[in-house]
Amino acid sequence: MRFIYALLLISFSSFAQKGIQVTYNNYSNGNISDDDVILFIGNQQQGLITKKAIFDKKVKSFPKEKKFINYNNKIVTSQAEIGDNKFIITNDSTSLKNAKLELTNETKDILGYKCKLAKTNINSNNIEIWYTNDVPFKGGPSILGQDLGLVLEINRNNTFSTKAKEVTKIAKLDNKELTANSNATYADALAYQDYIWKSKFTTLPIFKNEVISFNDSNKSNDSILKFGNGTVIIRKIKFPKIGKTDQVFVDLEEKSNGDAYDRTGSVFIIPTTKEQSFFTGLTKGINTLPIYENGNGKKYQGIIQTKNYLPAVELMRFFTPFGVGHFNGFQMKDKTWQESVFYRQDISELYQQLSGKDIYVGVFIGNYDKGGHEVSLNITIHNDEKKYFNFNYSDPLFNTTNLLEMGGQEYGSMFDSEKGLEVTFTLDKEVKNAMLRYITTGHGGWENGDEFVPKTNTILLDQAEVFKFIPWKQDCGSYRAYNPVSGNFDNGLSSSDYSRANWCPGTVTNPMMIALGDLKPGTHTITIKIPQGKPEGNSFSFWNVSGVLLGNTAF
Repeated sequence: MRFIYALLLISFSSFAQKGIQVTYNNYSNGNISDDDVILFIGNQQQGLITKKAIFDKKVKSFPKEKKFINYNNKIVTSQAEIGDNKFIITNDSTSLKNAKLELTNETKDILGYKCKLAKTNINSNNIEIWYTNDVPFKGGPSILGQDLGLVLEINRNNTFSTKAKEVTKIAKLDNKELTANSNATYADALAYQDYIWKSKFTTLPIFKNEVISFNDSNKSNDSILKFGNGTVIIRKIKFPKIGKTDQVFVDLEEKSNGDAYDRTGSVFIIPTTKEQSFFTGLTKGINTLPIYENGNGKKYQGIIQTKNYLPAVELMRFFTPFGVGHFNGFQMKDKTWQESVFYRQDISELYQQLSGKDIYVGVFIGNYDKGGHEVSLNITIHNDEKKYFNFNYSDPLFNTTNLLEMGGQEYGSMFDSEKGLEVTFTLDKEVKNAMLRYITTGHGGWENGDEFVPKTNTILLDQAEVFKFIPWKQDCGSYRAYNPVSGNFDNGLSSSDYSRANWCPGTVTNPMMIALGDLKPGTHTITIKIPQGKPEGNSFSFWNVSGVLLGNTAF
């Protein structure tokens, strides 16, 4: 017995003079994640937690984060490299001192060490922490349980766990490895987390606090071009290469700068791969674009693909609310108005329209107000391993939203005839699993207008019906806090409460993904039919629809 005790003393003494290294694997529902090995290195005074790949300098992407623990003063220093030789740090003096852990009498063996169980609950997650005091060190794969001993396993909700893979004595430990970079820039905890978050993806800033209004004084500048008396703004942006599985998002923030009404908005790009583009219409006049006619005597400019022309590609359709921001001084009991509206939408299926291109990105808000609206727009690109729609082919077919309404572009009222909207396109090769990315909203702002009357949209491919549905949103009342000057009626409802033809004041309209099957090489026709309502006096109905053909082709 004395001999065994002596051996333990020798072993512990050896540990204490040097250090310890533990590698951990993550598991999700029992499945191991080999590419995310966590490393802990420490001695009795200090500890380091990071990903093993970061420690081994095998990670090229940012952020590269490390956590340094000082067991004497119980301060955790978080450090991240967020760019080449650009380091930030922050200190946390409370997490270790204020940890609320329930110690239990449960034990189990992990890698030959007797471990005890501690429990806690964080953000409604039940956490189990298994730690050992068989070695004279503290540490673990996270901050949880660092002051109890050496943590060898953490289990969250019995679905996600981090388990020690190997515990190794370190013969020589360089204390420099356990010390943060002395040249790092200090940030408070909130700023640090923001730096970390934003370093994980690419942000392309497009517009910042830009006014969209109907105003002769709203002029272009060196980087931002304005058309339609300032109701259309565009800027040329160079996009990086975007991977097939990368996720792409549009972020738009809007508030009133004087306009009190709900308005149609659109974020779009202008393809320029054919002889003509929508940019031609912006710079040389809308009547320079190809004309579509449906037999009702009107001419619709630049709305469909032709041999020599591609329409603008709609990334996101959005609708401004009734005066958010500018009119927030209007008071109602128990109502607190939002300061602005934030719209965010996944547009990953359109990545090929953006990847590696130098292209015009624009925002349109239809309004005749001198103050108009103020918008900020970013596009973010996020590395990922999978996404739902892995298309390698996209082709803009139509867009009836009259982006240049204030420059004379006709409203989308072509659905008042049997012909409706008809687009012919030619494929050079077969498109597998073809889909139509279809956005539709009805308009006509009076009682019997198509804004407030459900109408069936029917889509035909080569004269055969492939899909029909009634686009309708019934959750408009959910957005009342964005609509300070929405009209209130005798029945107790506000205008912004009413259901509408696939939109609400203050929302995004999601695209429909309509399956078309496999399309053979040759000429095809897409037809859109909607029973558009008849005009009443000076009031008329119209539909804003846009469509992009998506699918996969063999290279």
